[in-house]
Amino acid sequence: MEDILKPGRISLGIAGSLSATTFEEAYTFMLYTPGITDCSPAEVNYDATRIGVLHTHFQQLIDDKKIQAASYCISRYGKTFMHGAIGPLSYREERTEPLLPTTVHRIASITKAITSVAIAKLVEDGVLRLDLPVGTFLKPFNVEPFAKIDIYSLLTHTSGLFPDCAGSMIPYHKSYWQLIGEYFDSYRPEDGEPDWITAALSCGVNKKVGEEWQYCSFGFCILGEIIKKVTGVTAEQYIEENILKPLGMRDTMWEPTPELAGRFIIRNEMREKQLNELAQGIQPGVSAAEKLWETVSSTGGGLSSTPADLIRFANMLLGMGRLGETRILGRKAVEKLTTRTLYGVPDYCWGNDVKDRSYGIGLDMRKGPAFFYSEGSYFHEGAGACCMVMDPAEQLAAVWFVPFKDDNWYAEALFNVTNIIWSGVI
Repeated sequence: MEDILKPGRISLGIAGSLSATTFEEAYTFMLYTPGITDCSPAEVNYDATRIGVLHTHFQQLIDDKKIQAASYCISRYGKTFMHGAIGPLSYREERTEPLLPTTVHRIASITKAITSVAIAKLVEDGVLRLDLPVGTFLKPFNVEPFAKIDIYSLLTHTSGLFPDCAGSMIPYHKSYWQLIGEYFDSYRPEDGEPDWITAALSCGVNKKVGEEWQYCSFGFCILGEIIKKVTGVTAEQYIEENILKPLGMRDTMWEPTPELAGRFIIRNEMREKQLNELAQGIQPGVSAAEKLWETVSSTGGGLSSTPADLIRFANMLLGMGRLGETRILGRKAVEKLTTRTLYGVPDYCWGNDVKDRSYGIGLDMRKGPAFFYSEGSYFHEGAGACCMVMDPAEQLAAVWFVPFKDDNWYAEALFNVTNIIWSGVI
């Protein structure tokens, strides 16, 4: 309905008192670009004055140097009514180009939500079952202590495999990724077919299956290997052909095309150089070890996308597996993924002390005093950071990117933003 407007600097007024018609007139000095929308906030019973509050919050995070910029896309009843970007495209302070709603970002672990849907599709087709042991498909798992790990426990982070944070908590621990890297560095073709899974599993497990919720990206990499095994194509190709393309997610990709490389956010000098070369069609030189890494599934965090592309995926889930006339999953599969499945399982990851972790199948279902969204809402975050939240009761979906300026994690860029967005529901 509304095309992308030219970026401008708009002033910070009293955000809570802004109307939809006076918003841009009341703001100066904020680098803001609106995006394409389907309708006005009023048409989907949303309080337009909350948009100003959201922008003020993002700008404060930028001013505090917690995030570089912010972009978002928010819909209700399947219609986008808020879409925009605030702040600079580049980390370089001397560059003045604005971040755009169409700027591409890494979605990191939000990739896991898409991988979970891919697994569910294969269950629907009778190719997999969630209770099947991983060792049924991948021989290195068909021995103790890995034999009891099944697809379900990988999807719910209860497999007992070491969590992503183990390296900072266990002295001398080597992560799965470190072990794979060491294996690739020493691998020679005469050694036979690469077996990086066995190399990674040499560190064993640290819990029994189902004992504890431990966030494990390596487990989702293994899910990608299962997809590859049962389909005969890479997991990346399966996801692209069966989820991304049917949903019209043209800006979502594993490896950027030259056109999309030219639309990426610029986060640091090394990435800037890589993107400039890719935009010019220059392919980087790849070492033998780096070539071997290409055989490892990227299903734990390898996708990049835009807010408007991800909102299509979010609305497919809110549509119980359908986006318009396009069917990705059946209703019962979506119900299974988005219904709480863990009860009484503790979570001690990243210093947490949670006795009862609420989780769906591949989707987070945390609730409690921190959140304003409805009971039964589900979401996924991505490192660095980004978030995708879906509220079936309100038929509200929100995607936003808040690239952090450093290696810290800021709850106010994620949890606080959720509450600001949900405060506008009428």
